[in-house]
Amino acid sequence: MKFWKKLNADERLLRVQSALKDNVDFSKDASLGYPASRLDERVFSNESLFLREMPVLSTFIANPNHIGCHTYGTSEYAFKGTQAIEREVLNMIAVDLFKIQEGEFDGYISPGGTEANAQALWIYRNEFMKKFGAKLDQIAILSSEDTHYSIPKAANLLMLGWIKIPVQFQTRELTDEQVRHAIKQALSEGKKYFIVVSNMGTTMFGSVDDPKIFTRILKEYQLPYRLHIDGAYGGFVYPFGDFENEINFTNPDISSITIDAHKMLQAPYGTGIFVCRKGLIDNVLTTEAKYVEGMDLTLCGSRSGANAVAVWTILTTYGPHKWFEKISVLKMRTNWLCKHLEELKIPYFREPEMNLVTLRSEAIPKKVAEKYTLVPQTHDESNQWYKIVLMDHVEIEHLKDFIQDLVKSKSLSSQ
Repeated sequence: MKFWKKLNADERLLRVQSALKDNVDFSKDASLGYPASRLDERVFSNESLFLREMPVLSTFIANPNHIGCHTYGTSEYAFKGTQAIEREVLNMIAVDLFKIQEGEFDGYISPGGTEANAQALWIYRNEFMKKFGAKLDQIAILSSEDTHYSIPKAANLLMLGWIKIPVQFQTRELTDEQVRHAIKQALSEGKKYFIVVSNMGTTMFGSVDDPKIFTRILKEYQLPYRLHIDGAYGGFVYPFGDFENEINFTNPDISSITIDAHKMLQAPYGTGIFVCRKGLIDNVLTTEAKYVEGMDLTLCGSRSGANAVAVWTILTTYGPHKWFEKISVLKMRTNWLCKHLEELKIPYFREPEMNLVTLRSEAIPKKVAEKYTLVPQTHDESNQWYKIVLMDHVEIEHLKDFIQDLVKSKSLSSQ
């Protein structure tokens, strides 16, 4: 790892304090031109020693605006200190985790994965329109039926068609036959350009799509496409396994990746991360934002620099090796749960490298599901699945209690 290092508490605090000194200080400086200020000191006071020694909270109160994209051109000079920390985070993610060459990407810390996914679709829609003169009704989004709802939401906003491809019920896998059928159907309806969204850990199942199943067929038909990886949930889990992961920028077909920090990384809501190959993000340059120093290339515009500092602080607290260890422990707990589900003959789905288990609803009594706040696939009588996410707070003791309640319910139902 070139950029992702473990730092001790003093090193982290000094780095953030140094960054804040390089920013405008609204509590001291005569900064007349910004439509922003420190947080209201009657509500948010930074006088306590406790707050001054908490780098993320100190940044939250300092209130830096990270408008723009700090891997691309110049940015607002007033917040250069914490912008540098954001660039450090992006290097940890893009270069160290997702294997792109240094300096060959753009990206930013977004207000969540929904926006980060919309950012990707926005970029590729505009690219097709600029490069090929594509019309809106000629561009289609391809993804599985398990894809996050942010994709149809973004399709609606961008006025693009979304083609939802069925998956195998038990395995949650896309098949060559279904993908081919969807593409042929799209072509018959006048679609010529394709934006593929391939999942690295779906929200309900934790399933991981094989992106090559899309690109192989699109290449066969010689169709223009862009491939986006939605790793909002799985991005901080799936790459940390003892296997050869190819869902990263070593695959030349992958153009962008989304990953959420407010899920597995336990950063504050909302904190998403968007990274793409160099030369793509300028398709969404907002030239009208002339008063902004640098270029406005993001969907959100203004955004908090504290989110970037939060991600940086978490990553440097663990370092890559300790993070691997943490994910390994969660996977061990997941293995334990799956073993006991098998003993009880309860059908479930689990992606081998993920920490999410989805159970067939008919095997789970409703009272047990409610007691442990299992999340249903749908909140009505047609629900077929419940999911358990093995997050950091889910201990073996919780799982033991859950299994014991399932044993009791099976015992009662057999009487």
